Amino acid sequence: MGWRSAAIYALQSATALAAEVIKANFAFPQILAKKQKTSGISKDEKSVASRPLPQCFRLLRGTEAAAIIEFAVALPLLIVLVVGIFDFGGAFNLKQELNNAVREGARFGAAQPTNDISTTNLKPPSVDAIRFLVDSYLKTAHINDCGLSAIAEPPQGGGIAWVYNASTGCPGALTLTISRAVPVQATVGGATVTMLCTTVNITYPYQWHFNNVIQLLVPGANYTLGKIPSNATAVNMN
Repeated sequence: MGWRSAAIYALQSATALAAEVIKANFAFPQILAKKQKTSGISKDEKSVASRPLPQCFRLLRGTEAAAIIEFAVALPLLIVLVVGIFDFGGAFNLKQELNNAVREGARFGAAQPTNDISTTNLKPPSVDAIRFLVDSYLKTAHINDCGLSAIAEPPQGGGIAWVYNASTGCPGALTLTISRAVPVQATVGGATVTMLCTTVNITYPYQWHFNNVIQLLVPGANYTLGKIPSNATAVNMN
């Protein structure tokens, strides 16, 4: 993510520099004319004014000036477009990887026995195994797991659910919720039955950059782009 910030800073600096050069080029003759009308121009100032302009300023006096001005005007829009492509492209790719991770976790959890889940055993091994499977999938996809594998298994919450919160090395908190007995109604043979399912839900703290660059076009704009969620459900086999 650091190279994106550096690229944004470099483009912003280039835009500001181009604007200053253009402003100085067109303001210089006006300043000399105004001073000549009021108090006159000294010998040294006349000498400076009579010298040939540097190459960059001579280019600005030609037809290339219009191209430079157009580039300075279009550059903020180009920055927003490029950063938006990388930002939303990365978010879309992350969403797909999270979908795969929770789907594999739910499928694995649905095949695990539920006899280790009880009111006395608040930290069943089958639940922690789902956590490690999801974490392993994230690491294989080269996604920062925010220290999910290092935190201790939380105690059982309401509805036979376990919530893992990890935030090490991330811009926010990654939340993984594992539920082993979610009731889902389905119609089988004309009769309505209730099946217990395993549900895995994850919210990932993706670091957005679009909100920073959009202010180049709309000063003061603030778009709330939050975490990326994903969930999957599978029917328990036992």
